[in-house]
Order: sequence, then structure tokens, then C-alpha cells
Amino acid sequence: MHATLPLLQASKFPALKRSQLTTLQVNLGYRCNQSCLHCHVNAGPNRKEMMEADTLALIPEVLKVRNIQVLDLTGGAPELHEGFRPLVRQARALGVKVIDRCNLTILFEPGQHDLAAFLAANQVEVVASLPCYSVANVDKQRGEGVFDKSIAALQKLNQLGYGVDGSGLVLNLVYNPQGPSLPPDQVKLQADYKRELLQHFGIVFNELFALANMPIQRFGSTLISKGQFNDYLRLLKENFASANLGNVMCRSLVSVCWQGYLFDCDFNQQLGLALPDFESTQGMTANPPHLRDLLHKDLAGRPIRVAEHCYGCTAGQGSSCGGALHD
Repeated sequence: MHATLPLLQASKFPALKRSQLTTLQVNLGYRCNQSCLHCHVNAGPNRKEMMEADTLALIPEVLKVRNIQVLDLTGGAPELHEGFRPLVRQARALGVKVIDRCNLTILFEPGQHDLAAFLAANQVEVVASLPCYSVANVDKQRGEGVFDKSIAALQKLNQLGYGVDGSGLVLNLVYNPQGPSLPPDQVKLQADYKRELLQHFGIVFNELFALANMPIQRFGSTLISKGQFNDYLRLLKENFASANLGNVMCRSLVSVCWQGYLFDCDFNQQLGLALPDFESTQGMTANPPHLRDLLHKDLAGRPIRVAEHCYGCTAGQGSSCGGALHD
């Protein structure tokens, strides 16, 4: 696989600093039951990296000490970690909102028959990947048969109340473009998704998040192989919108890798761009900050590490873990 970091480091992206930390986004490991083309984590069934128990045990402590309001669980497929369910219960007991970034097909994996019911019982917000509402596009990006399983999973979640008005169970969907292009208007695309999924499958959901593909890991390597990497970066930079800088997720979120080290976002995590040392005044990372450091150190006001891929979050309508940054 082609390395993308050397092509991204020389950047004139504007300097950013952190505000108050509200969201802890934790990658529980890279093992997944799918291998998607757009996956910036390069996750798959053969990945072995999974968070160890002692690191996992730090998460509830940090949530409490830092008064963090949101725990955002990702992977891989985070549900495959044996500590996923105990962690969810602990966070909910603290009154913390829990988000599960779910690929939908995981609901039909061995040992996961009661996963949907567990998520509903604990009022976990489900953010589910569905890159299109047509079978051809989804299976092309995610693998044969994925669309049908995804539809069945959404119907199962709907039956439990997810996405239904007044249920309190939030179901949001995620769209990624098929290739090196910006996402279409999120509001219009959401209307299309709602109409098509309801009409053809009886499916309802709350919101659609339209996310730009990041030129890193598997997707970035594919762009390099096809000679499209520079053109895609140019597209992102030409559509840079400074108004998005105030709303980028890295200002209030910190990303935790499966080993417990801290990053400004999930994309920096995959590039190995750890947070600067707490003791450093030059932005160096000889001693990358760890989850345990949050028990006694604050991140507010600290610099954010930026590179060329950051244009992916600020191009056009903007793109973050919560979808577009403006209408």
C-alpha cells in the first residue's frame, strides 16, 4: 500500500487550537467483518489490533474526571471487542451519551444476534454506514451482499424504535462518495435517502451525514495507484471554506487509538500524527500523550496538528463525524 503521509505534511493549512473537550472518540481496534474501499482505517477481518483491558479501564475514569459528555466508539467494528458492552454500560451509568459507529452487517455476525436489542436497551445512538440507497453502488464499495444485509439491519433497528419519532432512539446514516469527489448537498441528499428508503423498504432514520473521503490509507493509496491523488487534493483545496474552521471536530474531540495514545482526530491517528507532547513548546511528539494523561492534564488551548488532508474537513459544506459543518 502506498504511503500518503509524505505527500500531506508540507501544508499551509491555517493553524488551529483546541477548545473545551466534549467528546472522547475511541478506536477499540481494527478488526472488522468488512473491508471497504473508502475505509481510512484499513480495517478488515484479518486485523489483530485490539485495545487491551487495562487501557479500556481508563476510559470511564477519563469520562468522569474530564466531565466528557459523549463517548464515540469506532473501529474496525467496535462491537467485536469483548469489552464493548461493559464499556457502554459503564458510560451510560455515568450519564454519558454513547455513539456506536456501526457498519450494520455486524448485527448478523456470530454472537451478535442480540446486539440491536442491547443498543436499544442502553439508548446508544447508532451512526450507520450506508454509502447509497441502491444495491449496485453499496455492493461495489463494500462487497457483494452488503446492501441486502444493511437493509435488513436497518429494518431490525426500526422495529426496536430506532429512527422513529418520539422513541428517543437515534439512528443516523453516513454517506461517502464512490470516488474522488466532494459529497453532494447534505440536505438534498438526506431528502433523497428518506424518500427512497421509506418507499422501497419502509425504513426511517433521523439524519444523514455526508462525509468526504480522506486521501489517506486504503483510499489514498488507491488514488495514488490511479494517478488521481494530486487532482483530489487540488479539488479539496480549491473548495476550502474558512467558515468551517470554527466547527471542525478536532477542536472539541480527541481521538484515542487502540493502544491508548491521543490524536486530534481519527484521520491523524491513521497517519501517526499524535498530539504534541504536553511539555513541548515546539509541537514535537517524542513522548506521545496517552489516555492516562487526561486524568490530570487538560487539552484546552493546545495546538492541533494539521496537514493537507485537513482540507477534506473544510472543503465545500464541510465534513466531520457529525456530517456537514454548514448548510
